Amino acid sequence: MRSRFLVFLILLIPGCAGIPDGVEAVKNFDAERYMGKWYEIARLENRFEEGLTRVTAFYRLRDDGGIDVINRGYDWREKTWEQAEGRGYFVGDRDVGQLKVTFFWPFYSGYNVIRLDHENYLYALVCGSDRSYLWILARKPFLERGVIEELVDYATSRGFDTGELLFIEHGPPGE
Repeated sequence: MRSRFLVFLILLIPGCAGIPDGVEAVKNFDAERYMGKWYEIARLENRFEEGLTRVTAFYRLRDDGGIDVINRGYDWREKTWEQAEGRGYFVGDRDVGQLKVTFFWPFYSGYNVIRLDHENYLYALVCGSDRSYLWILARKPFLERGVIEELVDYATSRGFDTGELLFIEHGPPGE
């Protein structure tokens, strides 16, 4: 795990596992269907992912009711892969996409699924505890333009600065 991941996490204060005002986590969330690999399609840049491409997140259910989180990305400057491992826990009901995630206990941050392809679980829009953290995730390293536009429009309508979204490069299949 690289120091920039830790810097971000150390700056968090306990209890920062909320959701921005005026934003709601999805209902009818099925954690089992959400598990597995997701590709980061776009994000609001943040200190702990700065300079990373080919970013993925992998989620796995834990025996204690939580979720293992493995974030991975390629640092093109250093020519190395970065990885951070954490765990998430539901803030309330398991059928609501609102969790708190820690990569450095006891510091937590919000992980809020605010839009989701409920039918196929092929894409999701996720935000943090405030509007400075936003991600578009998909099961494949690409997402149809119309879906991206809908997610961006939704985030914009909720007060996120989507003009600052960084679209993530993914290498050829197999890399």
